[in-house]
Amino acid sequence: MNILGINAFFHDSSAALVQDGKLVAAAEEERFTRKKHDLSWPKNAIEYCLKQGNITIEQVDYIGSRG
Repeated sequence: MNILGINAFFHDSSAALVQDGKLVAAAEEERFTRKKHDLSWPKNAIEYCLKQGNITIEQVDYIGSRG
């Protein structure tokens, strides 16, 4: 099971991927944009998490968000 967590439009937007109950990847958007406390949609962080999990967005079973 693949679960993508998203925190957006708050202080430090981010994404995390959990596969079969184990954390596979997590990243803050500012890591990619170099904008301190970036609160935009975490597009780059989501892409990073999916790449680390070797999956596409279509393979995500659940998406949880705050924002």
